[in-house]
Order: sequence, then C-alpha cells, then structure tokens
Amino acid sequence: MSDDEPTGELTLRTMAMPADTNANGDIFGGWVLSQMDLAGGIMAGQRAEGRVVTIAVDKMKFIRPVQVGDVLCVYSDVVRVGNSSMEIKLEAWALRHRYGEREKVTEAIFTMVAVDDDGKPRQVPKKD
Repeated sequence: MSDDEPTGELTLRTMAMPADTNANGDIFGGWVLSQMDLAGGIMAGQRAEGRVVTIAVDKMKFIRPVQVGDVLCVYSDVVRVGNSSMEIKLEAWALRHRYGEREKVTEAIFTMVAVDDDGKPRQVPKKD
C-alpha cells in the first residue's frame, strides 16, 4: 500500500466545515468515519446491486488530522466478496485547504452485507 497515491476508485468528496470540529479545531474522527461509511456503502451497494449494511470496521488507522477547509476524498476498492458479505478497503485523503497538497489521513477495511427489503442477508450477485 502506497502512501503517495490513493488506491481504489474516488467514491466521495466533501469539504470539512467548522461545525464538524472538536474543541481544538480539528475535524472529529467520527465525522471522517461517517464519510468513509458513506463511501463504503456506495461502493458495496453498486457491487451488491442493492441495499447493504455495515457490520464491521477493521484496522481503522488515523494517520493525520483533517482541518477545516480540507476537501476529504474517500477512495474505495472491493477486496473480497463472499456469499452475502464484502470487504471494502477505504482510504481517506485530505486535499489541504481545498487546493493544496494531498495527504492520506486514514484507512480501514469495512465489511458490508447485502440485505433484502426485510433486512435479512442476501446473496451478492456473481460477476462474470
């Protein structure tokens, strides 16, 4: 895994705003986690062709803080597909002050499960 370039597909971009900060002026880790969960859900939903839920977050590693005005870019990659579950590798990168340097700020593996309308696990469609 390279720390110079993102891996995976750009799935979500959003700007860190003052309302998302803690008392020290840093963006809450939970806000970053939430953005990653959104991106993981988008990628997993596309692969599963339907509704998915998050069941686990593994190996979450915060590397650098996110600041107000940074653009958070979340990249995702489906790394494993089981019967109903998928592992999605997510990397969050900050584009500093909207236009500046890009730095990796966190990464994790999210496990998502495809579910039916009743919330019960369903099979992930096979890819050709």
